Amino acid sequence: LLFLLAGGVAVDRLPRVRIMLASDLARGLCVTGVAGLAYAGRLEVWHVLAASLIFGLVDAFFQPAYIAAVPDLTPVDLLPSANALTSLSGQAGRIVGPLAAASLVAVGGTPAAFAVNAASFFASALCLAPLLRAPGPAAGPAPEAPAQRSVRADLRAGFATVRAIPILWVTILVAALFNITLAGPYQIALPYLVDDRFAGQVQMLGWLYAAFAVGYVLGGVWYGRRTTFRWRGWTLYATIAAAGLGLLVIGLPVPPLVLLLAAALNGAALEIFGVIWTTSLQTMVPADQLGRVASIDALGSFGLLPVGLGLVGLAVEALGAPAILVLGGALTMGLAGLGLLHPQVRGLD
Repeated sequence: LLFLLAGGVAVDRLPRVRIMLASDLARGLCVTGVAGLAYAGRLEVWHVLAASLIFGLVDAFFQPAYIAAVPDLTPVDLLPSANALTSLSGQAGRIVGPLAAASLVAVGGTPAAFAVNAASFFASALCLAPLLRAPGPAAGPAPEAPAQRSVRADLRAGFATVRAIPILWVTILVAALFNITLAGPYQIALPYLVDDRFAGQVQMLGWLYAAFAVGYVLGGVWYGRRTTFRWRGWTLYATIAAAGLGLLVIGLPVPPLVLLLAAALNGAALEIFGVIWTTSLQTMVPADQLGRVASIDALGSFGLLPVGLGLVGLAVEALGAPAILVLGGALTMGLAGLGLLHPQVRGLD
């Protein structure tokens, strides 16, 4: 989080594909070091903490670069599809990854899992390498920043762009709050709910996580095929309300099938939100400021999450998991209504 803003400035000053390539190589080397220490039996906790810090720093440059590079390489009418495919690949990784990791650890131990993880970043770098020869601003030299323009001036320009477009600052503010009311209960309260209601059946927790992922896939396949969006403001906030409704239902004493359907609804709604939001960033923000705005979006949306997770943990202990899931869902639906109070959000087509 601390380096996201610096990453955004770099993305708007340097070729984006080169930033992603450098980030992949750096992350691959970082995890290779962890794997080597693990194979040698010398891996200590501080090594993992240091590697995590380095990894997060480098990752702060990759994510804004990726968001900004997609519109450089993709026709405008295919941006929804490209963004949906990005999310679908991420969800596939979340489904397959834990299974593959468990198998690797069982066969070759933890060092083998780290080694394969490191190799995945080098494989990603190989996929990016051909784009260095592709025409366009993502691969070619970025416009040179005037010598007198400082990093602070670049950041001020990015924040000015966010303030000038109401859908941006309103949604970033709402996302900062619903990442607490929605993501917090999902991450913290859901395992406690399964433990209490289903006698700790880990299979049920697995089914719920799988239902979220299935919802993401269905939402991405359905909505990612669109080339244009109508009533974008209303749809964007309707998905927030739908995700909140899904979370609320999970907290109610309903049959397991209803729980799974509510989890799928939550996943589908969040996927549609993500497709609309990312595509809106890529089409509404000037290309030479997209990296900065994407980093401001990430920092604003997730900056409160660490504190929120701690607060949700305390609330679960005090009120119980079901109450927190219902409360979180209701608050999320309220946040959706709050965002729609702005006339320019309602009027965005």
